[in-house]
Amino acid sequence: MKQEKFSLYKRLISFKYAINGIKVLLNEEPNSRIHVVASLFAIVFSFVLHLSVIEWLFVIFSIGLVFAMELINSAIENLCDEINKETDPSIKKIKDLAAGAVLVSAGSAFIVGLIIFLPKVWSICFKH
Repeated sequence: MKQEKFSLYKRLISFKYAINGIKVLLNEEPNSRIHVVASLFAIVFSFVLHLSVIEWLFVIFSIGLVFAMELINSAIENLCDEINKETDPSIKKIKDLAAGAVLVSAGSAFIVGLIIFLPKVWSICFKH
């Protein structure tokens, strides 16, 4: 197999496909819209509460992880549906595992949010 010569133009065009994948996620997956709303709240609170650089890194990484898992989960679900539209226990297991990955990442992001935001909100609400 001959390796294709590097092309900056082709690399830039590949972004079009990735952006299209994100559009598909947002248009076709209702849970992704919930993640968008939660992400926007996290970003607004991050500005309002003047997070440190390290705190920002955790927030942004958590948001990215959840969206990445949602994209992977959606890709797996679509592939499984193409392979077998019937109710196959193996396909169900695969889809459940992928959905579990999203849940774990969202749960982790929620905990990161609690660790970062709760003490700041607490100190504002109960200043001495």
